[in-house]
Amino acid sequence: MSSFFDKLRLTKPKLEKTGTIKSGKPKVPGDLWVKCKGCDTPIYRKVLEEKLKVCDKCGFHHKMTSFERLALLTDPGSFEEMDSNIFPVDPLDFGEEFQVKLARDQKKTGLNDALLTGTATIEGHKVVAIIMEFFFRGGSMGSVVGEKVTRALEYAAEHKLPAIMVTCSGGARMQEGVFSLMQLVKTNAAVIRLGEAKAPYIVIMTDPTTAGVAASYAAIGDVILAEPGAIIGFSGRRVIEQTIRQKLPADFQTSEFYMKHGFIDRVIHRRILKRTLERILNFYSNTDEKEQTPEKEEA
Repeated sequence: MSSFFDKLRLTKPKLEKTGTIKSGKPKVPGDLWVKCKGCDTPIYRKVLEEKLKVCDKCGFHHKMTSFERLALLTDPGSFEEMDSNIFPVDPLDFGEEFQVKLARDQKKTGLNDALLTGTATIEGHKVVAIIMEFFFRGGSMGSVVGEKVTRALEYAAEHKLPAIMVTCSGGARMQEGVFSLMQLVKTNAAVIRLGEAKAPYIVIMTDPTTAGVAASYAAIGDVILAEPGAIIGFSGRRVIEQTIRQKLPADFQTSEFYMKHGFIDRVIHRRILKRTLERILNFYSNTDEKEQTPEKEEA
């Protein structure tokens, strides 16, 4: 009997680190299916991506990478990246572990930090695109993010281009302490300069838009859109309930809740987001043409 078990141990299938089984059959990837975070329905990953990462059953909008957002919103081949040579540092000396995490996220996302910026076109309208990357340290705003947001907005102001901001962030990066908090004021000042240049600033809030980002440049757009069900707010629900000792509404801190109370202008399904941006840009474009063309005097 012991020889039987010894033989079994030698011949049993071996699991690889990826979770696949060694055998003579083709390897089956372990990430073909995704469980919907809204209704727990298993969805074939390829189908979910074809549906713009929106669940057909419950309508839950799953997170997208910054490059997926770029492909969704802008015209193919029109994007030119800006400020790709800025790298994060460790000003408070958190050490090797933090540096390893930064390097890992850089490799995973293809970005130096949690923001992608550049110029692009949306149905022919040239814009400055500013897209946050949640999969890099939770989209946290540190010195690099603040600097890139500021530079992008200043470029838009100088060239009088519309700025399209897509937010997806857990807030300020705690590993940078006061340096990250300084970015709130810095970026808001850049938004003000954009307004003085009379260039539109359009914000698209996605899940999540919270803490320092929600309290700064995300909240002061000329037009503020949001995806369905996006979590928006400064402090977490539990913290607020414990502070005020009251039960909050079920839809509290959702995009629908904020639209109902006038904080955002419209909740827009991902499928029609680009079309909505085109209509807004057409409106601003027509307004600019009217302002530049003096009215003819009546004969």
